[in-house]
Formats: sequence, C-alpha cells, structure tokens
Amino acid sequence: MQSKFVSGARSLRACCRGFTLVELLVVAVIVALFSVMAMPSFIAWRMRDQVDARARVLVSSLTYARSEAIRRGMRVTLCRIDAARRCLAARAPCEGGALDWSCGWAVTADANAAPSILRMQPRVAAVAVKGNAAEIAFTPPAGQVIGGFRSLEVAPRDVGAGTRGDGWHRCIRIAAGGRARLTEGRCGSAA
Repeated sequence: MQSKFVSGARSLRACCRGFTLVELLVVAVIVALFSVMAMPSFIAWRMRDQVDARARVLVSSLTYARSEAIRRGMRVTLCRIDAARRCLAARAPCEGGALDWSCGWAVTADANAAPSILRMQPRVAAVAVKGNAAEIAFTPPAGQVIGGFRSLEVAPRDVGAGTRGDGWHRCIRIAAGGRARLTEGRCGSAA
C-alpha cells in the first residue's frame, strides 16, 4: 500500500513541477521585445485617438452653439479663449504662444452686451487646431454663420515620422447655414 502512495507522489511531482528560471527569463525577454516593437504603434494610435477626439468635441461645440442660437433667439459665438476664460482677439497668442484654436474655446451667448460662457473646452497641447477665423458667430433664427464658409483643421502638433500624411488630419467645414461636417484629411484636399 505504501509503495503505491510513493509512486503516486513521484508521478504527481513529475507532472506538476513548474517552470525553471531559464524558461521564465526567456519568456520575459520575448515579452520585452514585443513591447519595444509595439511602442511606436501604441504612441501613434494614442495620437490619432487624441486628434479624433478633439475634432469630435469641436464639431459638438459648433453644433451646440448653432442650436443655442436658434433656441435662445440671440447671437451665440464660439471663440478661442485664454487661461482666464476670456475670448482672444484675432491674432492674440494664448499662454503657450499658439495662435490657433488649440488654446481652447468657449461657447458664449451675447446677452445684453455681457457675454456669458455656456460651454468651455480647455487647452490640449498635443493637438493643433488651425482655423481661418478667431471666432465663429451663429445668428438666429436659423443659426447661420456670420461671414460664410469656415474651416478648421485638426492635426498632431509635433509631426514626426509616424504622424505624417493626410490620414493624421481632420477637417471641419462649416457651411454658411451653420452646419459642421467632419472629414478625414487636410482641408485643402478634395473631399
């Protein structure tokens, strides 16, 4: 009886003994190599996600500004803002020295000559938002844009080897009627 127990214990130890230190080190080296090879792809994916998110938030802000102009029956403006949440003038730089919309923006309602902030988006330093206007104003009754067609281009601020090309850019075109449309690519390219 005891011999059966001893032989059963030996076979149990033989089948379930675990990994050696060499096997664990080989697996750790393979995991480290895959991580190093995947890092540039992960960084590129993260940057593309930031560009997409910033473009969608800007379209959402434009849509909100237009709908508020219609709902309130007054002029509603989307403008670049500084750190103190004030609308910036046309060529005024923000705290990072940027002259584009990456400073952040606010949706303001022009009620009784004292604009009030309805919604605000803070600065995102990694993403550049270039536009041909310092502010975009929507007017009632249908939410038209003052000044006609506008466009804003969203792209990575630092263009490296992995972030070149039109696929990294998003273009937001705003029609005279006030509707915003988001497309992939630069604003100068054919849509």
